[in-house]
Amino acid sequence: MLRVTRTLVVTLAALAATGAAAQDKVSDNVVKIGVLTDMSGYYSDLAGPGSVLAARMAAEDFGGKVLGKNIEIVSADHQNKADIASNTARKWFDEEKVDVIADLVSSSTAGAVMPVAAEKKRITLLSGPATTAFTGEKCTPYNVHYTYNNWALANGTGREVVKQGGDSWFFVTADYVFGKSLEEDTTKVVKAAGGKVLGAARHPSPGTTDFSSYLLQAQSSGAKIVGLANAGADTVNSIKQAKEFGVTPKQSLAGLLVFISDIHSLGLDIAKGMYLTTAFYWDLNDDTRKWSKRFFEKHKKMPTMVHAGVYSAVSHYLNAVKAAGTDDADKVIAQMKATPVKDFFTKNGKIGPDGLHRHEMYLVRVKSPQESKAPWDYYQIVKTIPPEEAFPSVEAQACPLVKK
Repeated sequence: MLRVTRTLVVTLAALAATGAAAQDKVSDNVVKIGVLTDMSGYYSDLAGPGSVLAARMAAEDFGGKVLGKNIEIVSADHQNKADIASNTARKWFDEEKVDVIADLVSSSTAGAVMPVAAEKKRITLLSGPATTAFTGEKCTPYNVHYTYNNWALANGTGREVVKQGGDSWFFVTADYVFGKSLEEDTTKVVKAAGGKVLGAARHPSPGTTDFSSYLLQAQSSGAKIVGLANAGADTVNSIKQAKEFGVTPKQSLAGLLVFISDIHSLGLDIAKGMYLTTAFYWDLNDDTRKWSKRFFEKHKKMPTMVHAGVYSAVSHYLNAVKAAGTDDADKVIAQMKATPVKDFFTKNGKIGPDGLHRHEMYLVRVKSPQESKAPWDYYQIVKTIPPEEAFPSVEAQACPLVKK
């Protein structure tokens, strides 16, 4: 009996020591997650407060602790300005001991923060940005491009629209890195599918509210398809004004980055029939409906794919911290890449050595008011695009970190 008791005491002591060792591997005794997003500007509806809520939900669903240490969520508004984003990130890393930054929402702010994070050996989880180069020539060892990229959007929407007969295109493009990248990727897809591109008109972003001159250029081009290589309020205003100026009766719009929040703002009467590609839709299955209804109860709006991506990315990060037994960035990022993603967001996700999360994407058609049976019943799924078709291969990405 005494021998058993001693064995038990030794075992418990060993377990306690192991637990203490694991907890000691959490830097600053807290796992701190920063959500850096657009809280008040053009992209605040598709990201913003909803992204902060999604991250908080992920932390709460994890029990508020990992490896015995508190999970803390902080947030800030980068105002879609690269200098504010990079300065905030540097302050977070140096003074507030933030371990990981999620969302970032715009490509300009993501491009400013990623090098800072790499320098400080901290992880970035991109949910809102779309620029394909972030896991290509601009890849870093600590970045995960989680929700979608321009290549996936271009292939999903561009290929299908050409297949439907939309074989001549003119682009209305946001004049910064995201818009130019999306235009470039879609141009390649259109041409590869046998279509042609007749031109492009580029508008400043954010800040443009009058799209008349750009839409009139598209109208005079005679292109069958006007491709909207912009996002957020820019896309909403482009679509509204295209109808006002009589563009849409003769030409069709292809929204290359459209969110369910945009459709909600436009209304089905204006948006009906549009094809778009998305990484997430709340009404896909029982799991998406269950999570989305929880989100809706708190936010009073259904989640965009950015919101769902933030939740899934933060959850995957926390699971990796738990599995690695530390919040050390090198070990956590390796664990994230080694572990498949299986949750309501995707059942078949994998993060490649280039940092790109490859998962299913969905080509959808916006329903008409008559087809919609309930609030937020906006999409008809046209095609589920498997990961290997939805995203570029590791080889095609040409990330300099990947060994050939």
